[in-house]
Amino acid sequence: MSATKILPTAGGHAPGDTAKGTPAGKSMRRNLKNRHLQMIALGGAIGTGLFYGSASTIALAGPSVCLAYLIGGAVIFLVMRMLGEMSVAEPVSGSFSYFAAKYWGTFPGFLAGWNYWFLYIFVSMAELTAAGIYMDFWFPDLPHWLTALALIVVITAINLVNVRIYGETEFVLSMIKISAICGMIVLGLFLIFSSPEPFPANVDNLWRHGGFFPNGVWGMVLSIAVVMFSFGGIELIGITAGEAADPDKTIPRAINQIIWRILIFYVGTMLILMALWPWNEVGKEASPLVQIFDGVGIPAAAHILNFVVLIAAISVYNSAIYSNSRMLYGLAVDGDAPRFLAAISENGVPVRAILLSSGITLLTVVLNFFFPEEVFMYLLSIVTGAVVTSWALIALTHLKFRAAYTQKHLPVKFPALFFPVTNYLCLAFFVGVIALMLIMEEMRQAVYLLPLWIAVIWIGYKYRRGTPRQ
Repeated sequence: MSATKILPTAGGHAPGDTAKGTPAGKSMRRNLKNRHLQMIALGGAIGTGLFYGSASTIALAGPSVCLAYLIGGAVIFLVMRMLGEMSVAEPVSGSFSYFAAKYWGTFPGFLAGWNYWFLYIFVSMAELTAAGIYMDFWFPDLPHWLTALALIVVITAINLVNVRIYGETEFVLSMIKISAICGMIVLGLFLIFSSPEPFPANVDNLWRHGGFFPNGVWGMVLSIAVVMFSFGGIELIGITAGEAADPDKTIPRAINQIIWRILIFYVGTMLILMALWPWNEVGKEASPLVQIFDGVGIPAAAHILNFVVLIAAISVYNSAIYSNSRMLYGLAVDGDAPRFLAAISENGVPVRAILLSSGITLLTVVLNFFFPEEVFMYLLSIVTGAVVTSWALIALTHLKFRAAYTQKHLPVKFPALFFPVTNYLCLAFFVGVIALMLIMEEMRQAVYLLPLWIAVIWIGYKYRRGTPRQ
């Protein structure tokens, strides 16, 4: 077997192949270009974590939250290189479960696939909840559940057309929010350096209110647990591999270009935000970015930014529906999900997987109806636990993948950095994040739920193993 041969075995399906239960002649289409992959990866990672969730990290760490984003981003880049190495070698749909099943075992593949599906169900719910919060800026009496319901209908319809429409929609949505962030950074720098106060007095909010570490280094360390929620979505680039044109070139380019941009967006945005306004006066009633510009006296900019953060939430939800449906499709192809979910439309879209994934997010409507105030932080903590589990599975699977390729003397086209040291460093980091979540009262319950969730997946796995696969 060559390094680039695609085998549609456990947990993955190569475009052009026909799965059992999939109508002959119907398959996924390689219609995502490099520009789509760039914006999909950026779009999945720049959303509620930056625009709304940053309020929680700022409260924990103050200005040192910039360092927390830098540390978290560096770790995730290393994980992305591991995923990139595997995705370039074998570009398949539903890549997480495919690699885990093929190079580690059937249960790890089952766990990786269903955990990721579960993760993005809750990401969807978090983004829909955040969208309702953003709408409060203009329509304070509009129920959050109504916003969620409207977005579910519209975004599901977009994803049902074809993958090119999804790619174009995500390209436009991501372009809007990225352009806005760049504009915000430029405007923020203008406000800072047009201040009548000379340097460094024009940026002394970074250390004047208790220092750069107002809650000590420990406050910065604690904030890392919440910061990791912000980076959830970067790994979506691996899911797109099965529909990427020329994956040997587009995937490495997307991964190598994406991380430094994200670090600039997060760290740069946080530095400007902290310089413009005292960190301890940033509340949680709206996006911190909106509050900053409203407080500085630019109400028009606040309205524009609120529109942008709403677009950001819609963008991430759009990507969540895409990734969830492809993962569910990959599981169905392998028989780890009901076969009827492997059905593909004439346009190469896994319609049933989309409808099921989207339909379950309707639970958001119920949660926002009964718990409009508390639901976001609950969802954030659950997502953080699930996404850390997914990243840990990637690092562990990569160890197995590289061992198999080394044993067979197969070359790797896009090697991960500093293998295997970085694998173990990343795994230790993720264990640390889980430990931090145990310390934090608002995130502790999510850690308690992790073993229960894994047990549920194990029961599902044993049931599927004992059920004849047609």
